[in-house]
Amino acid sequence: MTHHSDVLGQLRSEWERKGRTNEARTSLRALIDHSPQLGLETLDDLCDVVHILERGGGRSVLERAALVQALLECAGDPLIARTLLQTMLPGVVSVCRQLRFGEGIIRDPSETLSMALGLASELIADWAGQSRQYAAPDFLSALRGRLRRWLLKEKAAVNALSYFEQGDESAHEDSPLLTRLGSFRGSQYERIARLTYERVFEGRTLHELAATDHSSPGSLRAELQHFAVRHLI
Repeated sequence: MTHHSDVLGQLRSEWERKGRTNEARTSLRALIDHSPQLGLETLDDLCDVVHILERGGGRSVLERAALVQALLECAGDPLIARTLLQTMLPGVVSVCRQLRFGEGIIRDPSETLSMALGLASELIADWAGQSRQYAAPDFLSALRGRLRRWLLKEKAAVNALSYFEQGDESAHEDSPLLTRLGSFRGSQYERIARLTYERVFEGRTLHELAATDHSSPGSLRAELQHFAVRHLI
């Protein structure tokens, strides 16, 4: 849970800054103009919006549902989209938990959480402007489907690459995959081949590789998968 807490803690810290800016107050006023019936006039900023969407925030279930619906309708505004993501974080974690954080497929559970957050952001962008009465449950159901499909693709890639993995040290050194990766030395694919080696043979997590490579885990995952499918499998 430490890695999960780190990811979520970073998001919350970022949100505490971003949700109280002058831009956030401007976005709140636009949300109030869009949905005056929601009674948001007493709020100061978007952090307050997230607070009232919590169970102890003083709003009924129906009022919270109407507010999430309004946030999705206004999610073309990046700060409103970020507000929606922030309020959906407990649900995103719940979806990851339902899928056991990709246990048996993904080595590092925080990698699954990071992917879920990326998919959640993409989903908000795809649905921005739509009006959904049951926006929150619809969102989590769609997210669960997208995350499950990603896990199935990851499982297929692991199964395909497992052909090249051997069970002892001598086989490891003579692996056809190792030979193939070595053939990319000095080519335009040397970097991604080296990262593939570190992931498969050294067991380094995607987060460790991304930090070393100065890239995001999501983009690096996609790059590794594309390289494996195109050049190794």
